Amino acid sequence: MKRSEAPVIAVDAMGGDHAPAAVVQGAVHAVREYGLRLVLVGRAREITALLAEQEATREIPVVHAEDTLAMNEGALASWRRPRSTVAVACKLIRQGDAAALVSAGSTGGVVATSTVRLRTQPGVLRAALAVALPTRPVPTILLDAGANADAKPEMLVQFAHLGAAYAQTAYGVAEPRVGMLTIGSEPGKGNKLARKAAELLHATAADTTAGAPRLDFRGNIEGHDLLSSEVDVVVTDGFTGNVALKSVEGAVSFAFDTIREALTSSRLAKAGTLLQRKSLRELTDRFDSDTYGGAVLLGLNGTVVIAHGASSPRGIERACLLANDLAGGHIVDQVRRRLHTTPRPHGWLHRLSHSEE
Repeated sequence: MKRSEAPVIAVDAMGGDHAPAAVVQGAVHAVREYGLRLVLVGRAREITALLAEQEATREIPVVHAEDTLAMNEGALASWRRPRSTVAVACKLIRQGDAAALVSAGSTGGVVATSTVRLRTQPGVLRAALAVALPTRPVPTILLDAGANADAKPEMLVQFAHLGAAYAQTAYGVAEPRVGMLTIGSEPGKGNKLARKAAELLHATAADTTAGAPRLDFRGNIEGHDLLSSEVDVVVTDGFTGNVALKSVEGAVSFAFDTIREALTSSRLAKAGTLLQRKSLRELTDRFDSDTYGGAVLLGLNGTVVIAHGASSPRGIERACLLANDLAGGHIVDQVRRRLHTTPRPHGWLHRLSHSEE
């Protein structure tokens, strides 16, 4: 793949609750509306028939893959399904025939398979799952959202750089503000992991040596700050991040159900709803998971976007757009520069993180 060309996105056509129909429909719309370069990976006969229904057989190539990851499959899927759609898509990336993968399949299966087959970039301790929270004026990036339940302090420093590269590439944030999620905003709050990670993050932010990647660390934040736009990137371990993400999703869902009930409780309320339908539509769209394209697995030798399992065609389209923006913005190179442009002796983070309290 030439650098001057738009990136090719390999799309898992069989992953997701509504696959392959919703995936194919979303892919066709992404190609026709935005001129993306996509290749659909999955059962060729089935996909070709769906493309023919939309007169798109000449617009999107198909790569056959008979096997697929079930929605309930987890980490072992990478070994049980060596010829799955995700494995074949990763092969396309390794060969240089694609730059990114989009899948709405099992998160655990996609994470495990892509990590095994694409491998982490040199120097990256663990890949992290990043999600965009619906803040304004730009989304806030939360990572890790579940790829690493058990993390070490130096991993959180790398997550900060991964998130900063994401915010810069996808949302144009020049100098992303980074915060660490813990139980108090005051210095020294949190468990051993949080306290040591904060120490490392402060040390990294204070390093002004020429050539060192800049990290604007703003200190600790609490759960109620996740949607306040206090920072652009929130770092934490995968266990805490996943609990926080699911809590936000549950709270938003509860709030919308309550508002919907109130707006339809009487004729007068319904009349008022009609007058505010544009604003309500914009609010709904802002908190719709389909709007943001999905989670991004950062730190691998390739771009991986994991769309929501229940993604509609619009969700698939947005996931393809996100993958295109990240791959076109050379997110892999951005991460590589951030993690390798450092004047510190090799292993300083590891030594500092394991020093005595």
